[in-house]
Amino acid sequence: MDWTLEVVVVPVTDVDRTKAFYTEKLGFNVDVDTNVGDAFRVVQLTPPGSGCSITLGPLVVDQVPESSARFQLCVLDIEQARAQLLERGVDVSEITSFSGGGPYDRFVFLTDPDGNNWAVQEVPATRPALP
Repeated sequence: MDWTLEVVVVPVTDVDRTKAFYTEKLGFNVDVDTNVGDAFRVVQLTPPGSGCSITLGPLVVDQVPESSARFQLCVLDIEQARAQLLERGVDVSEITSFSGGGPYDRFVFLTDPDGNNWAVQEVPATRPALP
């Protein structure tokens, strides 16, 4: 199975200012800018031609504990990915869903020996348009 590094979480203090910097100054594309629930805003930006995006938002700094994932891998099958991790002796979370079953909604989480936290997200082979 392929495990692609597709998202890096970038801590920010002002989402709009930072979004403007990355889009207007660096030319990043806006993939997502949406609210998930009342307290969670997701802003995902991708450099032109890149297979890896950044995600920023006030939740990253204000509400997510230090133990939150800063790096994200993407896989086609979250059950298979979790099973592989368990077979390799990785302490991995149960499958988590945040918004009720959308195409990008299933995750597992793990921590490396130095305390770096990772999310693994299921992403469909045929990617539907993001909201």
